[in-house]
Amino acid sequence: MSTTADQLLFSYGALLGDDLRRLTFGRIIATEAAVLTGYTVDYVEVEDTRFGELTGLASHPMLRRTGNSHDKVVGELLLLTEQELDAADQFEMSLFRRGTVTLDSGREAWAYFSSR
Repeated sequence: MSTTADQLLFSYGALLGDDLRRLTFGRIIATEAAVLTGYTVDYVEVEDTRFGELTGLASHPMLRRTGNSHDKVVGELLLLTEQELDAADQFEMSLFRRGTVTLDSGREAWAYFSSR
């Protein structure tokens, strides 16, 4: 597994905070602003008590593709190693799956979607 930070993750929810990123990845992650057009954010109730304990939240944002060019999700692009991406997978729980998106910048990145 590579220790090079070459994995891009579009974050639009709980992982936007430095404290949670430090807890999840063991370091402060460099980020840059990112926008994803054609999507909106819905919220789902999370029954996983671990998530609530870590974030203080009872619901989690979830990307929903609309295809509408007026819909935009503003977030951050995180540059991670493969191991850190695995840690993000563990944090995001079984409720979500990871897939790719193309950001407004033209860059492809991982993002989390509902697995339902």
